[in-house]
Amino acid sequence: MLTHRLPLSTFIVAPPVTVLFLQTLACRLSIASTITSFYAATHTYLTMADVDTHETAALVADQQDNAMALATTSSEISAPVEKKTKKVIRKKRRPARAQVEPDFAAAEGPPQTGTIFNIWYNKWSGGDHDSDMQTKAKGRCNVAKDSGYTKADNKPGSYFCLSFARGLCPKGIDCDFLHRLPAAYDLFSPNVDCFGRDKFSDYRDDMGGVGSFMRINRTIYIGRIHVTDDIEEIVARHFAEWGQVERVRVLNTRGVGFVTYTNEANAQFAKEAMAHQSLDHDEVLNVRWATADPNPLAQAREARRVEEQAAEAIRRALPAEFVAEIEGKDPEARKRRKIESNYGLEGYEAPDDIHFARGANAVNPRGREGAEIEYQEHLMIEDGAPAEADSAPATSEPEKTGIFSGSTLAALSKARVSVQSKPKAAAAGPLVAYDSDSEEDD
Repeated sequence: MLTHRLPLSTFIVAPPVTVLFLQTLACRLSIASTITSFYAATHTYLTMADVDTHETAALVADQQDNAMALATTSSEISAPVEKKTKKVIRKKRRPARAQVEPDFAAAEGPPQTGTIFNIWYNKWSGGDHDSDMQTKAKGRCNVAKDSGYTKADNKPGSYFCLSFARGLCPKGIDCDFLHRLPAAYDLFSPNVDCFGRDKFSDYRDDMGGVGSFMRINRTIYIGRIHVTDDIEEIVARHFAEWGQVERVRVLNTRGVGFVTYTNEANAQFAKEAMAHQSLDHDEVLNVRWATADPNPLAQAREARRVEEQAAEAIRRALPAEFVAEIEGKDPEARKRRKIESNYGLEGYEAPDDIHFARGANAVNPRGREGAEIEYQEHLMIEDGAPAEADSAPATSEPEKTGIFSGSTLAALSKARVSVQSKPKAAAAGPLVAYDSDSEEDD
């Protein structure tokens, strides 16, 4: 066998074309191997994912079959599934901040607003109504920034801070009074105001001070108002900071206004908070209690409000079913009322004062319940036998004389009731021989 051998120089020294060809071939082989390995890895991953998907689907199907089989074969009630509850995170309440520095709130005498100082009431008297004597308040309460919880929030029945209302409380969270606005659920004795000060039987001559416990006053008077075109809106905006306002009235010709709150405690708070304050100008307000409105419409409105409050109190005291029946809100009760109140007359429905009347003369049978005369026992005569009733029926109504009827007087005249007289005790003492000269005592 002949073998053709190439010289060694052929392999050692190769032309440049051969080297370039070999390099290109090696690069292609490397790229091909890389692509092959990538496709192999991708195929393996997809195959495993497909297997997992089939296994998961099969597991879910088996669980559903087991659950259906358990529901069909077992009559026992399964254990309740524990419900996931969401945790509600409540925002912490903000502590009340000090409105002024402690040094600012040092004990000072009241500003001179008069000519004579009264050491008993610690105030100036005389000249209170002069405009040049009025001084502007040193501070003003900012409810949005100053309000917060204090020590008084943990004590039921606490009163509101008077210095907080005036914007001059230096204690903040350490205050023993409430630092917030009064609300509808804040109820106080009618003898004190929301700050715990005792009321009086009558108002002061200038309608200032704490007020009177003889009348629920929810209206305050505002004087010295700088009148502008939109003064009513300005007054409503400033006084609405202290509670819900029911009515605002401004007299432009006189420069005064009246603000009525829905709650009396808010009116008391606003009176102290706006005393000697100013609106949008540099005026110094004169805030007092308002006198009773002589307008008949206002009086009727106030009487209606009191009636509504009384009706609401009665609604809370009575059962809900009874209230719904009276007010006609229950459809079944309304149908029953329509049937019961016609009294056999088609199309007739008795009014409330007749249908709900009570007494022996009531038309409604329910109203007569408990009003019938109970059975009276016959009077006993001397031998203990009951008196015989008259066999003959009465043909006419017995005549009434005095507080007793004729039949009662006739029964009393026929009956002979025995009354045992008590024996007189033997007289003793120093006045035994003393007697009266009257013959009636014999």
